[in-house]
Amino acid sequence: MLMLLFRTLAKLPLRVLHGLGAGLGCLTYWASASYRHRYRANVAIAGLAWQVARGGIASAGRMMMEIPWLWMRPLNKALGDTVRWHGVELIEQALAQGKGIVMLTPHMGCFEITAQAYAERFASAIEPITVLYRPARQRWLRGVVEASRRRPGLATAPASLAGVRQMIRALRRGQTIGLLPDQVPPEGLGVWAPFFGRPAYTMTLAARLLQQTGATALLAWGERLPAGAGYAIHIFPGPEIPADSAPESAAALINQSMEQLIRLAPEQYLWGYNRYKQPRGLDIGVAPTEADAGREA
Repeated sequence: MLMLLFRTLAKLPLRVLHGLGAGLGCLTYWASASYRHRYRANVAIAGLAWQVARGGIASAGRMMMEIPWLWMRPLNKALGDTVRWHGVELIEQALAQGKGIVMLTPHMGCFEITAQAYAERFASAIEPITVLYRPARQRWLRGVVEASRRRPGLATAPASLAGVRQMIRALRRGQTIGLLPDQVPPEGLGVWAPFFGRPAYTMTLAARLLQQTGATALLAWGERLPAGAGYAIHIFPGPEIPADSAPESAAALINQSMEQLIRLAPEQYLWGYNRYKQPRGLDIGVAPTEADAGREA
């Protein structure tokens, strides 16, 4: 049933899906008090005016409704004019160096499109872009997600030790990997680092990959254009992580780069994402206070 629904929605024009998504986002916001509270609290923590961030309510719904279009798009159907590039020369320069690229993307805009567009323009079956993903918890959904993300030039790596090894091999071959560094990692795989001034449990994987392989860090986000007109992919230089940086310092640098991107278009960030949650089963103690974080820095 889910596959049938996805295939049906995938046939609709992107502008229709985004229109439906805007309504879905607003409905979800007003139907869930906990979601509404977390959304407003995260905006306040970032120190942003409500007027500049409230557009993320509709943006979150558009993200949900565009997923069938992205996952079920025929393999032989190119994105073409649906995608515009900005800063593509940074990718070309990094590829020419042959040290690999770590593409860092926050929960902002359409992060699915960045990997698909990169795969279509720069990758191949021999040298794909490898994207880290966390398998769905529901068994019935896991197969749908995995099958839908198999596209030419796009490989996936599970959030496991085997997946980390897969990404290291890709970088050492001079290939590109993609990560969402503002995603709360599993227990024991992160450190507490400031995110908009508040301690957030942050993955250490991104920095470790950069330090171990000497790859180039680039920032990327897929801007969702108005009226279903497509997407604009923006590429920026990533943070420089010294090889001897402590995990906390490296994580803080990456978080700062995520903040800079989010401030460019706060109306497309997922403010409802539970960024400051306590990882389940974590055995390293509770999150430090803001004062503690300041002393550690």
